[in-house]
Amino acid sequence: MSAEGAELGPGSGPRPGPEPGPLCPEHGQALSWFCRSERRPVCAACAGLGGRCRGHRIRRAEERAEELRSMASAARELVIQRLSLVRSLCESEEQRLLEQVHGEEERAHQSILTQRVHWAEALQKLDTIRTSLVGMLTHLDDLQLIQKEQEIFERTEEAEGILDPQESEMLNFNEKCTRSPLLTRLWATAVLGSLSGTEDIRIDERTVSPFLQLSDDRKTLTFSTKKSKTCADGPERFDHWPNALAATSFQNGLHAWMVNVQNSCAYKVGVASGHLPRKGSGSDCRLGHNAFSWVFSRYDQEFRFSHNGQHEPLGLLRGPAQLGVLLDLQARELLFYEPASGTVLYTHHGSFPGPLFPVFAVADQTISIVR
Repeated sequence: MSAEGAELGPGSGPRPGPEPGPLCPEHGQALSWFCRSERRPVCAACAGLGGRCRGHRIRRAEERAEELRSMASAARELVIQRLSLVRSLCESEEQRLLEQVHGEEERAHQSILTQRVHWAEALQKLDTIRTSLVGMLTHLDDLQLIQKEQEIFERTEEAEGILDPQESEMLNFNEKCTRSPLLTRLWATAVLGSLSGTEDIRIDERTVSPFLQLSDDRKTLTFSTKKSKTCADGPERFDHWPNALAATSFQNGLHAWMVNVQNSCAYKVGVASGHLPRKGSGSDCRLGHNAFSWVFSRYDQEFRFSHNGQHEPLGLLRGPAQLGVLLDLQARELLFYEPASGTVLYTHHGSFPGPLFPVFAVADQTISIVR
């Protein structure tokens, strides 16, 4: 073995160089340039005078890579800044809510102490009246007892009034102090990012008004000015207002769905109890005009939330192309939002008599449930 071979030793030998990167499929050369016009890496031949990228905006690939690294770093810093801002806002909002709740707790505690003083005084008065009445009944003869009839009546009447409950507004907890618009928006955005559109909502054809046409997939409602004569009547069907209920109902949990409303200037979307009346032209069957329905409605450029005959105008500058509905039955919350921007349009808090059905009404063109 030569000295040169001995010096190399076993397993030595020339070290492999860096593996070649992808090559140009046309020229077989390294992709060392970047064509900004076509937004792709190219070789020197492509970038040359006779190449396909002649006249295009060309720069070296490493320069483009460095530019991307810089953009990525800037984007990362922006995300970190925004997360830091959100964290700071959440901490401030949390502190504000905790202070409000603590204030409510202190207020209720003071009220309870006041009530305790009241009941202690009431018990002392009752004990005095009881002692007086027992003394009369024990020590007076019949004639004296008859003469004391008015006094006994007055003492008895006084005792009845002492135990009347003493109402106090201070004992009523202010639930609004636990509500935060900021945290609601952040929570809704997080939930909608994972749940939006996951519910497979389809319309119950038995409920569809004769003024509406239902698509074959049972997701699109189209308004018609003429009442359908082929639509068989039944106890589930709305016979006057252009309403329809979904075939799915919810009794608990968190649910979200979206409705395409961009083609209609007159619609209602929301939830309704199964007890919602179906027959007649009265307000008891009209969505939002009774205690059985909660709806977001649009009529021309008027937007509002309606429930039980109470209509709250919503100051929207434009109508959403899609309307999202988020129903959280555990939190007793119904939320309407615009999926494109994540904007919360309206939030309703209250108790819902279950089960609840997604409900729809349209009096202009069409609306469709989005999957």
